[in-house]
Amino acid sequence: MPQLDLTGFAPQIIWLVITFIALWLLMARVALPRISNVLEERQARIDDNLDAAQNLRNEAEAELEAYEKTLADAREQARQAIQQAHGEATADAAARQEELGQRLANDVKDAEARIAKAKDDAIGSIRDVAADTASAITERLIGATASSEAVAAAVDAAMKDK
Repeated sequence: MPQLDLTGFAPQIIWLVITFIALWLLMARVALPRISNVLEERQARIDDNLDAAQNLRNEAEAELEAYEKTLADAREQARQAIQQAHGEATADAAARQEELGQRLANDVKDAEARIAKAKDDAIGSIRDVAADTASAITERLIGATASSEAVAAAVDAAMKDK
């Protein structure tokens, strides 16, 4: 093996050192600065993206708080509107009930008046029929005609007792 031949060992070491130094210089002057720039650019982009993400997160949290506040305000307004509508409906129902009560009371008074009139008419008709019947019975029983005033007075006296 040529690597283990000690006579050519010194030139191999020299070429190894020369090659190592050349590669090291090439890496130090060309490759490493480029890699360093790429890494710095990536780190800068990552930092910018993290900052942008944090800003977006802060904006999202602010928007969420605004949304929750708006939602709470809307719920409060809805609650107040429902209470107001309930109050109006209750007042309207009370007014309608009062109106219906008045109308029913008036209808009851009218019905009582009609009943009283019908009762008076019926009693008047009964009085007239009773007077006619009493006059006819008197004439048939005793054969004499009684005066209408006497029959009417007798019927009125009998009806007062009842």
